[in-house]
Amino acid sequence: MENELPDIYCPFPQQTNPHVAHTRAHLDSWTRSTGLVHRDSARERFEQADFGAFVGMVYPTANAENLDLVADWFVWLFLVDDQLDDGHLGRSPDRVRDVVALMRTVVQGTGVGPLPDEELPAAVVALADLWERTTPNAAAHWLRRFAWHLITYLTTATTWEAGNRANGVVPSEETYIAKRRHTGAIHVCMDLIEIVAGIEAPESIHNDPRFIVALEASCNVVCWANDVYSYEKEQVLGEIHNLVHLVRHHRGYGKQQALEHVCAEIARETERFLAAEAELVTAYPLLSGMLVPYLNGMRSWMRGNLDWSRQTPRYNPADVSQYKEPQQYLEPTVLGVRQD
Repeated sequence: MENELPDIYCPFPQQTNPHVAHTRAHLDSWTRSTGLVHRDSARERFEQADFGAFVGMVYPTANAENLDLVADWFVWLFLVDDQLDDGHLGRSPDRVRDVVALMRTVVQGTGVGPLPDEELPAAVVALADLWERTTPNAAAHWLRRFAWHLITYLTTATTWEAGNRANGVVPSEETYIAKRRHTGAIHVCMDLIEIVAGIEAPESIHNDPRFIVALEASCNVVCWANDVYSYEKEQVLGEIHNLVHLVRHHRGYGKQQALEHVCAEIARETERFLAAEAELVTAYPLLSGMLVPYLNGMRSWMRGNLDWSRQTPRYNPADVSQYKEPQQYLEPTVLGVRQD
């Protein structure tokens, strides 16, 4: 199948971070201490994914401390997402409501205590640690935006997607594209560019239509490339939330035609990003010290995500049979919700 994938247009240079080895060791320790990964089968799959390499590709300029931090965010997002997408939880919208409510209390700063007669789910313990390390020096407007993106990810992934699965709803391409930027948590990851780069983009920039276009286009490129590479895996799982699948469903395309269509759309979004980027840099010459690192962060995300997707075993068709038995690699304690 891999040879059938059309080339994905990406004019940005390949980069990696020099602190990847340090971050791999940190991730091993952090996931054990928080309880996110502890079973042998889950540990093996986690190590194969090599999230340290991924963050090194998408945040190539981060210092060691910040690379560790964003790597922890990645792992948290991926493991929670796996529970929702690959496990039974993702087909039962009501069953994760309590744990999402606990996560809200962490993000909103209202305090969190153990569930009755239970320990806190590992994902909540880990989120509390992440929040404490991420927010101390963040600007108020950045914090509001980041919290909103995180909560929107959790609620969209746990209600909209799960509701569609439970009710057999196949969303339109338009609806899916708008929701995908939230269900993929890519806004959360793009927000972290400001932390990693040590910059603070004023609200006026975030509200500028050209910045909005650049951000939206780069997010689409990342999400749709992920859909191309994860398509085979998600077909095995019966997952409908994939742009290639929806193009086939709504347009009646064959697999190869649908893949080519989505890759052509990725190229168009890349060009849309480049046009908006050029306009922004021209419009704000005095803000180049902030804008250029931010835009470079978006470029690194588009390129790094593509490079990682090409090499990670997560999407390897030869190993796709593993996903038919998610209990072999999912940790039941991550969300602390019964898996039966």
